[in-house]
Amino acid sequence: MNDFLKIYASDVFTDNEMKTRLPEDVYTKLKKTIEMGTELDPSIADTVAQAMKDWALERGATHYTHWFQPLTGVTAEKHDAFLGFTREGKAILDFEGKHLIRGESDASSFPSGGLRATFEARGYTAWDCTSPAFLREDALGVTLCIPTAFCAYTGESLDQKTPLLRSMQAIDEQALRIVRMFGDTSTRRVIPMVGAEQEYFLVDKETYSRRKDLIYTGHTLFGAMPPKGQELDDHYYGTIKERVGAYMKDINHELWKLGVPAKTQHNEGAPAQHELAPLYEQCNIATDHNQMTMETMKRVAERHGMVCLLHEKPFAGVNGSGKHNNWSLSTDAGRNLLKPGDKPHENLEFLLILACVIKAVDKHADLIRYSAANVGNDLRLGGNEAPPAIISIFLGKQMQDILDQFTLTGAATHSIRGGTLKTGVAALPDFSKDATDRNRTSPFAFTGNKFELRILGSSDSLAMPNIVLNTIVAEAFKEACDELGVKPTGKAIRNYIAKTFEDHRRVVFNGNGYDKEWIKEAKRRGLPEYPSMVDAIPCITSEKAEKLFGSFGVFTENELASRAEIEYDIYVKEICIEARTMRDIATKQIIPAAVSYLGDLAGAKIAVSNAVRDADTSVQEAMIRECSGLLAQTKTAIDRLEDELGRSFRIKTQAARARACRDRIVPAMKALRTPVDRLEVLVDKEKWPMPSYGDLMF
Repeated sequence: MNDFLKIYASDVFTDNEMKTRLPEDVYTKLKKTIEMGTELDPSIADTVAQAMKDWALERGATHYTHWFQPLTGVTAEKHDAFLGFTREGKAILDFEGKHLIRGESDASSFPSGGLRATFEARGYTAWDCTSPAFLREDALGVTLCIPTAFCAYTGESLDQKTPLLRSMQAIDEQALRIVRMFGDTSTRRVIPMVGAEQEYFLVDKETYSRRKDLIYTGHTLFGAMPPKGQELDDHYYGTIKERVGAYMKDINHELWKLGVPAKTQHNEGAPAQHELAPLYEQCNIATDHNQMTMETMKRVAERHGMVCLLHEKPFAGVNGSGKHNNWSLSTDAGRNLLKPGDKPHENLEFLLILACVIKAVDKHADLIRYSAANVGNDLRLGGNEAPPAIISIFLGKQMQDILDQFTLTGAATHSIRGGTLKTGVAALPDFSKDATDRNRTSPFAFTGNKFELRILGSSDSLAMPNIVLNTIVAEAFKEACDELGVKPTGKAIRNYIAKTFEDHRRVVFNGNGYDKEWIKEAKRRGLPEYPSMVDAIPCITSEKAEKLFGSFGVFTENELASRAEIEYDIYVKEICIEARTMRDIATKQIIPAAVSYLGDLAGAKIAVSNAVRDADTSVQEAMIRECSGLLAQTKTAIDRLEDELGRSFRIKTQAARARACRDRIVPAMKALRTPVDRLEVLVDKEKWPMPSYGDLMF
C-alpha cells in the first residue's frame, strides 16, 4: 500500500476504528446518530469512551481534551490526564462516558456579549460525535482531542459549532421537502458540503521577530513598497522554493494524519503568499478541519524557522489573503443537488434550487456580508484583489441564458453548450469546454456544480458564513414548498421559477466586480453596501435576522445580540492595539532612527563645508529639510493618534466606540503611516530599525 494511504487518517478515531472496537449494537446506534442526526443514546457512552481511550493509549496519549470553538476566532481546550484513583489510593486509567459526553469550562472567561456575567461561571462542552476525535502530538505529548460544542449554563450557544449544527438541521429538513416534491423518496438526508481554499503568507521567523507590528497585530502597520512587488505576476503558480516546499510537504503529512483531505498547493499572487485547498467534506467537519489546518500551519512553520501569517492584509500594496468557501448540497447517496446535468433547462429540480438560492442571497445579502466581517477584511474587500463589499451572484452565460428565457417566456427550451477547445496544435488534444467561464471578481459565483463565496478573510472560521448560507437557503426552500405544495404540476414549478428569477434578478451580475461603474450600477439596482465591519454588524440584530434565525432555531435574539456586542468589542480592541503599536513603534524606534540619521546628514554637511570652501551642500540641505519636515509630520500624527485614543476611552458603549475607531482612529493611523513610510525610503537602511517589505517578502 502506498505510504500516503497508510498515514491518511492514522491519527483519527475513524469509522473503521469504531467498527473494529465497538460491539455491533453500540456501533449501529452511534452510526445512526452520526449519519442521520438522531438523538445520541446515552447508554452507549461508557462503551464508546472505553474504546476511544484504549485506542488513544495505544498511540501514546496521556491526556484528553474537549476541543471547542469559542467566539474568540480560535479554538480552545482544557487538558485532563487519563488518571484516577481507587478508594485504596491506587492510580488507575480513568475515562468514562461522562468524561466523553460532557466537560465544564469557565463560561464567563470567554466572550459572551452579555450572556454571562463575571460571577456566572459555569459553561459546558458537549461531545459532537458527528466530527471524529483525533490525536495531536506536540511538546505536550499525545493528546486525544474530542470535538465539542460549548454553551452556557442557560443552554445558550457560546461557540461557533452549535449554531452551525442547528443550521445544518434546518437546511436538511427543508431540502428534503424539495427532493420529495420531485419524487425522491430514498434520500434520507441532505448535507451542505464545503471545500475551503486557504491563503497564507510565510515569512522568516528571525526577520519577523524584529517587527513589533507583526508580533502584536499579525500584519505590518508601516512599510514602504520595495522596487519589485507582484507586478510581473511571476510568483503566481511559480516554481515552489525549496524551503517552502519542505514546509508544504510537512504540512501535508500532518494534515493527512488528521484526516484533513489536503489536495492542492501552489504559490499565490503576492510574493511569499501561498494557498492550500482540501477536497469537499460535510460542512461541520470541513469547519473543524479548517481550524485544524490553520493551527497546523502555524505550528509547522515554527519547525522550519518561519512564521505563517493568516492576517487578511499582512502587507499594504500587495494582495491580501482570503478564504474561498465552496458550498454545495449533497444527498446521503452522494447526489449533488447543484449539478445542472446535461440539459439544465429541463432539470426543474435544479432550477428551483437555483432560484431559491438567488432569492436567498438577494433577500439576505446583508447577512452574507456580515458573515465575512472582520477587521483585517476591511483592508481587503473592494481593493481590486477581492470582491467588493456589495453582494452579487455570478451565474455565467449558460445559467444567465436560462434565467433570461424563463423571465421572457416562463420556461426554457435550450441550454448553451460549452463547445470544444481547439488549441491549433495537432499534438495537443481537443477537449470539451465548460459551458461558462469563471469570474474571480464575484462575491458569490456559480462555478458549474457549486457556489463559491469568495469574500471571506483568511483568518475567518468557516462557521458563520455557512450558518448564514444554510439558514437563508432553508428559508427560501420552505417558502417555495409552502407555496407549491407536496405535488405541484410542472407548470406551477416553472411559473414559480420564472417569478423568482424575475423578482430577484437584480442580484445577478456577470461583469467585472472591480469596475467602479459596478458600484454605481449596484446602487441603482438597490443592492446594499457595507464598506466596513462596523457597518455590517447591525445586520445581525435586525428584525429580519431575528425572525429568520429564530424561526429555524439557529439563534435566539439573545444569542444574536451577544454576537453583535462581541463583534463591536473585537473591533475596538483590535484597532486600539494597532493604534498603540503604531504609537510605540513610531515613538521608540522610528523617531530615534530618523533623528540619528539627521545628525549624520548635518555632520556630513558641516564636514564638507569645512573641507571645501564654497562646496555645494544643496543635496544634504534638501535631505535635511525633507527629513526634518517628515519628522515633524510624524510627531504631529503621533499626538493626534494619542488624542483620538484618549477620546475613544471616554465613550460609553462599544458600538459608539467602534464607530469612533472607524471614523477617527483609523484615519489618524493612516495619517501617521504616510510620513513614516516616506522616511523609510530616505533613511539609511543600516539605521532603519525594522526589516523592510523586501526583507520580509523576498
